[in-house]
Amino acid sequence: MSTNDTPPEEPGAAAQRPKAQPPLEPPSGPVGQEPRPGQQERGREETGQAPVDDAPTGYVPTGPAQTTPEQSAPEQTGRQRLADGLWPPRVSRAQLIVAVLLFVLGLGLAIQVRSNSDSSALRGARQEDLVRILDELDGRTKRLEDEKQTLEDQRRELESSSNQAEEARKQTVEKERQLGILAGTVAAQGPGIVLKITDPKGQVQSDKLLDTLQELRAAGAEAIQINGVRIVADSYFSDEEDGVAIDGRKVTQPYEFKVIGKPQDLEPALNIPGGVVQSLEKEQAVVSVTRPAKIVVDALRAAKQPDYARSSSS
Repeated sequence: MSTNDTPPEEPGAAAQRPKAQPPLEPPSGPVGQEPRPGQQERGREETGQAPVDDAPTGYVPTGPAQTTPEQSAPEQTGRQRLADGLWPPRVSRAQLIVAVLLFVLGLGLAIQVRSNSDSSALRGARQEDLVRILDELDGRTKRLEDEKQTLEDQRRELESSSNQAEEARKQTVEKERQLGILAGTVAAQGPGIVLKITDPKGQVQSDKLLDTLQELRAAGAEAIQINGVRIVADSYFSDEEDGVAIDGRKVTQPYEFKVIGKPQDLEPALNIPGGVVQSLEKEQAVVSVTRPAKIVVDALRAAKQPDYARSSSS
């Protein structure tokens, strides 16, 4: 009789007996710290235990469903995205510098175009008109050179003359005559033109007559008389109810300019493109220019005695 009282097992009993479960290993990590969810799942997988759900079977959440910010924000349209991209403007320093440079460039181009448009009248003129304008400029240059040469000759005569007092007296008399013509105190005669302006519509006013006078002076007119009124340095024009007044004296049409000067310079100056004649014709005035053999300007001005000014030689 054996000392082991354990009865022999029946065949198949070992297969029916449940296997002993190995003890669970404690989770790795600091003592007293609960294992993270991932560690619990790996521990169950290593031991062969089935995962255990925290929520009870058949649990259905009854609270409101949580949504992410992406799900809660409404979807924007293409126009809204475009507006968000354009406003507020996001301007960098480089873009600001480029904008300033483009503004300066545009301003320079505008100034250049405006300066070019100022000379458009001459650019569109005919070749004959350009030649006439060039001749007029050459004539003005020649007159200035002649005047300069005359003054130099007078200076040399004064320096080389044996009787300087007599020569000085002659030059003084000549200068007095010239100044008398310019001041309108003496009569004058010589070559020139007669300009007659007829204004049937009454559209020619004082400003047009003043422009005509200035153009004649620029062309070299030495003495001018309008309807019996001598034109001097301080002459002025004003509009009246049925005409124009010159130096306070009323004159009526036709306005007749008697001008002493070089006809080859005076007449072309009036007929340049956009000049006096075209400007008057736009006002429906009739303009005629003639060249008599001799022009006589006999309207005189009284010499004014200065109240305060005195000659420095007296």
